[in-house]
Order: sequence, then C-alpha cells, then structure tokens
Amino acid sequence: EVQLVESGGGLVQPGGSLRLSCAVSGLPFSFADMTWVRQAPGKGLEWVSFIKYNGRSTDYADDVKGRFTISRDNAENTLYLQMNSLKTEDTAVYYCGFPPPGATHSNYMDHEPPKPLGQGTQVTVSS
Repeated sequence: EVQLVESGGGLVQPGGSLRLSCAVSGLPFSFADMTWVRQAPGKGLEWVSFIKYNGRSTDYADDVKGRFTISRDNAENTLYLQMNSLKTEDTAVYYCGFPPPGATHSNYMDHEPPKPLGQGTQVTVSS
C-alpha cells in the first residue's frame, strides 16, 4: 500500500520560511516523479511544484517560483519543499503526490491535480 505522510507545516509570519517533508512508502520512490499541491481555504487544489524521479528536472507554479524549492532524497524515500519569503496567500494545506499518468514536468499543469493520498500539512502565514 502506498503511503504519503506530509509534515513540517505550521504558523509563520510573512517573510518567514518553512520546510515541508513527505515520507513515501509502498513503492519504488527513486523511480517516481513527485509533486506538491496545495488547497487554500475555500479553493480547489492547485499545483505547486514537480520534480522528476532523478531530481534533474523541476518546475514551479508562477506564484511560488523563486521562493520555493522542491528536492528529494531517494535514499531516504523523502520529498521536500523549502518555502522562503512566505506570503499570506501561501496559506493552505500542502499535499505531496504523484503527477497524472504520462504527465511530465512541462505539461503536468495541463491536468487537474489528482485527489491527495495523504493527510496534508497545514501552512498558515499570518502576522
């Protein structure tokens, strides 16, 4: 059974930083492309970032580009999202997951984000 466990969220002031983690089990993580999505209060799921299975290709939504960094440790089966210069509009529940079948780093945003598999981690940016 595939399990995704997100952690690292919390309350942070605007301009602050957080590092999210996603522990993955139940599949060969080092062969899996991975994504982060988020869901703000009252809104639908939106793509945040994509990373190829080997970490060599990444992509970001325009509103997080330059502030967020996705990375992975295939030896530890863990996905990360370093979030800097946080804004109030980054407040959301963040989920790790997989891109739709066949999607790549250049076209995954053409697809609807799939239903999250994990419980997510809450990020609240507020003064």
